[in-house]
Order: sequence, then C-alpha cells, then structure tokens
Amino acid sequence: MDIDQIFNNNEKWVQQKIAENAFFFDELNKGQFPDYLYIGCSDSRVAAEEIMGLAPGELFVHRNIANMVVGIDLNGMSVIKYAIDHLKVKHVIVCGHYQCGGIKAAMISQDMGILNPWLRNIRDVYRLHKEELNAIISEDDRYDRLVELNVQEQCINLIKTAEVQRAYKERGLLVHGWVFNMKTGKLKDLKIDFGHVIKNIREIYRID
Repeated sequence: MDIDQIFNNNEKWVQQKIAENAFFFDELNKGQFPDYLYIGCSDSRVAAEEIMGLAPGELFVHRNIANMVVGIDLNGMSVIKYAIDHLKVKHVIVCGHYQCGGIKAAMISQDMGILNPWLRNIRDVYRLHKEELNAIISEDDRYDRLVELNVQEQCINLIKTAEVQRAYKERGLLVHGWVFNMKTGKLKDLKIDFGHVIKNIREIYRID
C-alpha cells in the first residue's frame, strides 16, 4: 500500500462515518471524555480500540516497546498525568501481548544500541522473577509468562506514581493488567490483586 492509497482510504472512512451518523465529526470535534487510559505495546498488530470494541474518543492511548511504565520516561509520565488529572479517566489499563518482540529482544545477549537502556527494565523484571521463570522448560512458555509478569510489574510501577495514588484515594481509580492473545484475539485479565500490592508498598509510598 502506498501513501496515496492511505488518503483514499481516509476519504472512504469519512464518507462511511457521515453515512452512519451525519453529526459524527461535529461530536468528535467537541472534545474527548475517555474513561480509560490504555498503555500498550507499539506492535502494529495490536489495535487498542478495535480489540476493545471502543469508538474514537473513548480510549486515551499511550504505546511504547513492551508496554513499559518507566518513572524517568517524561513522555509516558506526562501521558499518565494528563489522563488522570485532566481527563479524569476512571481506569488505567496496562496491556501486553504474547509473542512480544520487545520481551524477546530483552533476553538476547547482544548489544541492541539505543534500545539497551529501555530493554534493561524488562531484564530487571526477569531478575525479580528468575526462580519462577527458570523453572519453565519451554522457551515459548517462559516468554509468555515473562509477558504476564512484565504487565504485573508495570502495573506496580503505575501504583507507585503520585497521580495514581491520589486518584485511587480520592475517586477510586482502578488499575488493570491485561494480555492480548493474537492466536485467539482474546484479552486475558491477569486479575492482579492490587489491594495486596498497595498493602505491601503502603509504608514506602504513603498510600492511605
């Protein structure tokens, strides 16, 4: 597909939306009021709104390699602050996916250039859960479990942020950890016990 075809596709999409709802773009232009912040992987196969069945304006999206929440990532932290403090989202979702290239790249013993400091965060997840992961015989199963554990750790990183703590206390903001399975098209809720997570870090991070 060339660039011209993309503009042709856009024109068809515009006409389709107007045919379905003559006021679609008037409504879109009024502003965004999403209930959800989605932090996902940059993988081109994972279309956030589509797999969740949501329309434009219903999902605020941030994507990066391996759906990371890194405290010194100015871009990611700005997205989180804007979504929570200004858009007042009610849910923050960290969504990974099986067969994640970023997860696999992190475990390759070679110089990845500019990717090195980013992937190091994933290697730290492996280090934290090394005993469990090393006990998994199948390499594919081990990577899939690392995908899940990475989502869990990024959710914990979210809970450590002041914005999430404040919104959790003041208006019941919820954090969710999911994984998308490209073989089935289904989302898996990891059902992480965030009450237990908060209890464990309450003293350090002063969550009331």
